[in-house]
Amino acid sequence: MEIVNATADDIPVIHELAEKIWWPTYRPILSDEQISFMLKNMYSEDALLQQIQSGMKFILVKRENHNVAFAGYSKENEAVLKIHKIYVLPSEQGKGTGKNLIEYLTSIARELSIPQVELNVNRANPALGFYEKMGFEIAETVDIPYHQFVLNDYVMRKKLS
Repeated sequence: MEIVNATADDIPVIHELAEKIWWPTYRPILSDEQISFMLKNMYSEDALLQQIQSGMKFILVKRENHNVAFAGYSKENEAVLKIHKIYVLPSEQGKGTGKNLIEYLTSIARELSIPQVELNVNRANPALGFYEKMGFEIAETVDIPYHQFVLNDYVMRKKLS
């Protein structure tokens, strides 16, 4: 498994991974309308380019020359590295890919002397247990208006030692 920094040239790969991951991940908890809307507004090639231009960094995970996961993150402030996106193909889940991604992202936070990593997760997302296993704790319960939808999330934080 290899973790590489993504560039604007990798936007089509990230877009394709998002399409493959979002439907099986969110269909049990979100409407098809909301999934389609979120993919269009957050994972279209134009939206991804805008996120990169705004300072979000992306990483890709490759296994045997196949792209199997991605994450997007940014330095929120001196105290927080924010993981905006972290997604693993369903066929790769349970193989340590997510764990390696979290460890990689926490190592970036440590290199930058950032004491905390934060992410949002839908309150019904089964990944919640994975994040807890990785040392994240629920810090807040939030309902975030997003266009005609409401994102029902937990804000989870992991303090680094």
